[in-house]
Amino acid sequence: MAAYAKDGTAPREVGVVLPVGCGKSGCIALAPFAFESTRTLVVAPGVPIAEQLQKDFDPTNPEMFYRKSGALASGPYPEPAEIRGTSSNRGDLDEAHVVVTNIHQLQGTENKWLSGLSDDYFDLILFDEGHHNVANSWDVLRAKFPAAKIVSFSATPQRADGQLMAGQIIYSYPVARAIQEGYVKRLKAVVLNPRTLRYVRREDGAEIDVTLDEVRQLGETDADFRRSIVTSTATLNTIVDASIRELQKLRAASGEQRLKVIASALNYEHCRQIVEAYRSKGQRADYVHSRENAQANKRVLQKLDNHELDVIVQVRKLSEGFDHPYLAVAAVFSIFSNLSPFIQFVGRIMRVVKQNAPGDLVNQGVVVFHAGANIARRWKDFQSYSEADQEYFDQLLPMEDLDFASADELEIEPVVSADRYETSVDVRSQAGVQIEEIPLIADDSEALAALRLLREKGYTGEEVRDALEELEPVPTTKLRQRQAKRQSVQMMIRTEALRLLRQNSANPEGHELDKKHLNQTNLVVAIAALNRHARALVGGKRGKWDELTRPQLDTIENGFAKIVAEASKELFDGR
Repeated sequence: MAAYAKDGTAPREVGVVLPVGCGKSGCIALAPFAFESTRTLVVAPGVPIAEQLQKDFDPTNPEMFYRKSGALASGPYPEPAEIRGTSSNRGDLDEAHVVVTNIHQLQGTENKWLSGLSDDYFDLILFDEGHHNVANSWDVLRAKFPAAKIVSFSATPQRADGQLMAGQIIYSYPVARAIQEGYVKRLKAVVLNPRTLRYVRREDGAEIDVTLDEVRQLGETDADFRRSIVTSTATLNTIVDASIRELQKLRAASGEQRLKVIASALNYEHCRQIVEAYRSKGQRADYVHSRENAQANKRVLQKLDNHELDVIVQVRKLSEGFDHPYLAVAAVFSIFSNLSPFIQFVGRIMRVVKQNAPGDLVNQGVVVFHAGANIARRWKDFQSYSEADQEYFDQLLPMEDLDFASADELEIEPVVSADRYETSVDVRSQAGVQIEEIPLIADDSEALAALRLLREKGYTGEEVRDALEELEPVPTTKLRQRQAKRQSVQMMIRTEALRLLRQNSANPEGHELDKKHLNQTNLVVAIAALNRHARALVGGKRGKWDELTRPQLDTIENGFAKIVAEASKELFDGR
């Protein structure tokens, strides 16, 4: 980067691609020195990432990058400032060497921050998660500070809509090499492949049995089919079972009981469905979603940090900048139209638990998905990546030329080739190699050839055995299923209460709905109304949720629209 900074003929705008966990924040902190910048603007796509970047520059933070890394043995450190609402002013910016903000603070044609700054106020602009930098809102900064050099940093140089990160990519650190050197987890994929699958065609209600080949073909061509794959109870439970089993295997092999599953859902209702499925299997599961308020999501994330969860479910809520290295299994219940958002999701399980320990069993991750979901079908998305990364993810998500005829499940562990990197070790010969004979198939030339092929591709005997085993459902009990259903219904009621209040412009903490003057908030009153109508539907006693049976809970779930309508009429008619 220093060489680029001093090259007067270099383009104004460039990009740096680094996988998650490979020092992107550190590079941002060091870039102002490489450019000998007088004043640098650091821009993040959202508040959480901006807050983390601010901490990296803040000398009052004991984990500040310069101190933690030893890059600067002592002060003075670059003076930071933050653009955040009214917490800072122009005088703070004038005294700063580095100004950190999120893009939303700088939007608008008459933006109060930008309008008073000279065109040469910043000589360097750093975009974090730079694949966002092609949006129109970022063009304002390019035009406002025309002489400033621009460097974008990202793990994925392509946006979800297919647009490439602006600027010439001057450096890309391959995921495959990061795995080899122990900076990110070694990944494997578990592909679930039913020999046949039955589904209902919506237009005529006909039940159809399809083979695995047809499953894969429909996954490529039929969006409705892809959606049904990840939402139907049968296939959803299959993904749940496989992800729990992989989590149990990783915990047993590594001895680390804090490892967890992260699951991607389509929407709020799907979130609830997945959480219920995991809870019914004895897993401590919860979710975060934009429909929940910030405090509710924060409470769930605190439970995650405290290791009080086994599974966290989300709808693209925990993506860029989210850091929890104990996430080890990525369960894919959603559909990705191209590869970039998928890699963002997989990136959540790539942070290592132990640094610089590529062979440690705790630094392994598993991606579980269904063959019919066709989650990664546009390999042209990888044209901007290094050849090594394209090869690696091609192996991880092999959607073509796989024979599933003898297994319901296939495990793929990508082979990271050391040949494409410089190394200090050059193996010329080997001695004392033992060959294990398998007498039972000694006369079967086809079987021997198949075994040799698997060995050449790096698969061990144990991996082959595991791949040939059919997936056994994780056992549950009717008690657990009822408890999970009760929690799920109560989750629906709380969320619907908040939605009704927002829809009717009622503050959840207000008291105008408290007609009995019991000092109850609007949220408490709304939840009580929904509870009352839910219990009335099934004849349940007031406050006796524990006594409701599974069929009663199913009735409440199926009749929820009627419950909401009656509660809404009670609460808001006549206001």
